Amino acid sequence: MDYRIVEKKGFSIVGFKERIKLKFQGVNPGMSDVRQKMTLDVIGRLKELNDMEPKGVLSVSTNFSDRTTEGSSLDLYIGVATSQDATEQGFDVLKVNPCQWAVFSITGPFPEAMQDTWAKIYAEWLPSSGYELCEGPEMLWHEGQEM
Repeated sequence: MDYRIVEKKGFSIVGFKERIKLKFQGVNPGMSDVRQKMTLDVIGRLKELNDMEPKGVLSVSTNFSDRTTEGSSLDLYIGVATSQDATEQGFDVLKVNPCQWAVFSITGPFPEAMQDTWAKIYAEWLPSSGYELCEGPEMLWHEGQEM
């Protein structure tokens, strides 16, 4: 698996939050509902707040009721990474603590390639890597979708 380890200082995800159901295969309708809130006006406002890497829109999953059971609940954020205090901007804000991140590269058709990679991360890479999960979100960044 193609990955690298990155050290990141604390930051925030600013955007929209929705409690959705975990889906292991296919398009998640809950995710599609949140993405519809990303109007041109909203994207412009978020672009002004996106002052750190990765640049562009992120899909961020956190607060899983159970990571291993399809249909369990999680919080989904669609937004951008920022170091700014955006609590007064009218967006949902997720504070992310400083941490080491394993960053994986994925290529292939969406969502199949992404879902296959997540399965391999949990089933193969994580058990043999020497790393452990910490409290914190999982993030997905689409390289071609900069704002």
